[in-house]
Amino acid sequence: MPIRALTETIIDQIAAGEVVERPASVVKELVENAIDAGARRIEIVTAGGGKSLIRISDDGHGIPAAELPLAVRRHCTSKLTDDLAAIATLGFRGEALPSIGSVARLTLRSRHRGSEDAHEIEVHGGRTSAVRPAAHGAGTVVEVRDLFHAVPARLKFLKSERAETAAITDVVRRIAIAAPRVRFELAGADRVPLTLEAGDGLARISAVVGADFASDSIPIDASRDGVALTGFAGLPTTGRGNAQFQYVYVNGRPVRDKMMLSALRGAYADAMARDRHPVAVLFLEIDPALVDVNVHPAKADVRFRDPGLVRGLIVGAIREALAARGLSRSAQGAAEMMDRFQTGGDASAPAWQPSFATGGFRPAFAERSQAPYRAEASPFRPLEPDARGAASSGDVGSDFAPAARMADPNPDTAPGDHPLGAARAQVHDNYVIAETPDGIVIVDQHAAHERLVYETLKTAIHGRPLPAQFLLLPEIVDLPSDDADRLATAAEALERFGLSLERFGPGAVAVRSTPAILGAVDVPALVRDLADELAEDETVEGLKGRIDAVAATIACHGSVRSGRRLRAEEMNALLRQMEATPGSGTCNHGRPTFVALKLVDIERLFGRR
Repeated sequence: MPIRALTETIIDQIAAGEVVERPASVVKELVENAIDAGARRIEIVTAGGGKSLIRISDDGHGIPAAELPLAVRRHCTSKLTDDLAAIATLGFRGEALPSIGSVARLTLRSRHRGSEDAHEIEVHGGRTSAVRPAAHGAGTVVEVRDLFHAVPARLKFLKSERAETAAITDVVRRIAIAAPRVRFELAGADRVPLTLEAGDGLARISAVVGADFASDSIPIDASRDGVALTGFAGLPTTGRGNAQFQYVYVNGRPVRDKMMLSALRGAYADAMARDRHPVAVLFLEIDPALVDVNVHPAKADVRFRDPGLVRGLIVGAIREALAARGLSRSAQGAAEMMDRFQTGGDASAPAWQPSFATGGFRPAFAERSQAPYRAEASPFRPLEPDARGAASSGDVGSDFAPAARMADPNPDTAPGDHPLGAARAQVHDNYVIAETPDGIVIVDQHAAHERLVYETLKTAIHGRPLPAQFLLLPEIVDLPSDDADRLATAAEALERFGLSLERFGPGAVAVRSTPAILGAVDVPALVRDLADELAEDETVEGLKGRIDAVAATIACHGSVRSGRRLRAEEMNALLRQMEATPGSGTCNHGRPTFVALKLVDIERLFGRR
């Protein structure tokens, strides 16, 4: 078959395969165009999961009539000069509109700011109409109908209408987080309407991630060598079952960069279970010359000139913020406990009770007194003991055996002296009850001590070079020459962990020692895993992770076990160590070590509020 030039329509359809993957891709490109146009209000309407209709309306500066034909032509853009290292907008390739028009029926209607007339142009399956007058206010409307009608085979690869609708919602939310000053309206016959009002950054994040995120997260503000990282990182106890609630931005652009997401996981490695994922919103500001956003037409991937700097900044900033936060815990555990109390132990039961007097419904305890609790005036006050120590009513049996082991209060320890208060009892030989000035704290003694031992081990292990276990004969591991080069370059860093290796010819390394703490180890597998990690992230975190995993196992077996009875001084010593140890709000597996209940919530349980 002779070589021939492809038609413009085929070229556009090939390009559309990368730019327009699904309806959500269309929404992403068009919403980013609206933001680049200075819009302060963006309305998105969809039907059929975006397959039947996508309409994006904005109040941006619009497009002059003479430029409409250029707007739907490939590689025509107003956002880029001749310098690819100075990209300051979300879009810049000039591919979105022609790619969409090649596989759908596209109508572009716009009135340039300052112009009295609006005009429109249509692109149907790659064929462009003439520009004609239209009725429209200031701004631009892009309407896309019958997506993929020109390439029906692509329709078979789309998911259900509900899944495509959800994907569009997720795209809009991701973009909206980075543009808090823009009002977003998302509507259509295939969805529940969503409106995100313009406001400040944290208000927008809370509207997208959840109202509790503001109180269950830690602000991040760090910089290193001209790279700045800001945002919010969720507490370890707010982990989710998937990574859906991880929002990462580079110079305001939402990305799904593998290295940045890997750094986020690494930052929580010691504080979250492996099957849980942190919630985070991170904004990275970096010189555009130090990052390449032109990796893929979808612009979701980026490449950094110094990925180690970016990874170290993310891991270090989050870990430092978690350590500085100290004992702060998510309110989720206490809220779930309150729900169970109010519903009789069934968390799935409704927290509303029928009101037979009104024929409607009322919240639990809605008709209780709202006055603050006063012990001396309460009809529910404790029975007053007589001189012999017995209850004055005479109705309470004196042979009742308490379920808890009471701790003799230490006269030197008052509840107000420390964040975790003073120990008052141990119940079921595992839970320490402490009194604080505004409530109580319930501590899981095994989980808490496990974290304390683990942090002590880590400090001892990583504060100096680790002991090495020398091999009787060096282990020769064959590797591709590139992997051998990477390992040789990282040899000095690896030796601090007890792994000593050196080049052994063009395609092999000789391993002379391994970390003693790992015991018997599969040397070739360890070395190949490290080579893969260096190729991906250019770090040796994998070896550090293995060592930390061993330390976590030792801590688990060496900590105070459930079922051990503690003396009062031991309970208080545990509380004091928790207050002084970073990350003590969770154990090594991500479980909470304590739950705090406020006095106001306890009083509400008994109808005193």
